Amino acid sequence: MGIQIIGAFLAVAGFCMVIEVPKKLLYHTAFAGAVGWMVYLAAMDMGCTSYIACFWAAVVVSVFSHIEARRLKAPVTVFLIGGILPMVPGAGMYRTAYSIIAEDAEQAYMHLQETLLIAGAIAVAIFMTDSIARIVMRQKR
Repeated sequence: MGIQIIGAFLAVAGFCMVIEVPKKLLYHTAFAGAVGWMVYLAAMDMGCTSYIACFWAAVVVSVFSHIEARRLKAPVTVFLIGGILPMVPGAGMYRTAYSIIAEDAEQAYMHLQETLLIAGAIAVAIFMTDSIARIVMRQKR
């Protein structure tokens, strides 16, 4: 589990270098990805399905992103994009396309369904957390 978390940190750091995240935010963004992956792995260990685990990981990453954005005076999306990167269902899309090419409709449907559930879970988690953050910020003003 530790190796996977370190791998997520390094992968997000590398991705952030490619998309030119400011150097002072690079560590924080990579840390968001590592924390998200750690929550995902912990949820999977507790018996959650992949899309439920992605939901909880995305909630944690989204909350972390809002906190760091205010603390470091940076856009939330800087932390959010890097943070959710390890959870993005790219392998699921690959498996879906491969199954379609291999003319295995049943497997294609199964992979597509799981991929859409994961993507939807991530989107709902980000939307929900962002909405709550906006409400909290309005009440503080």
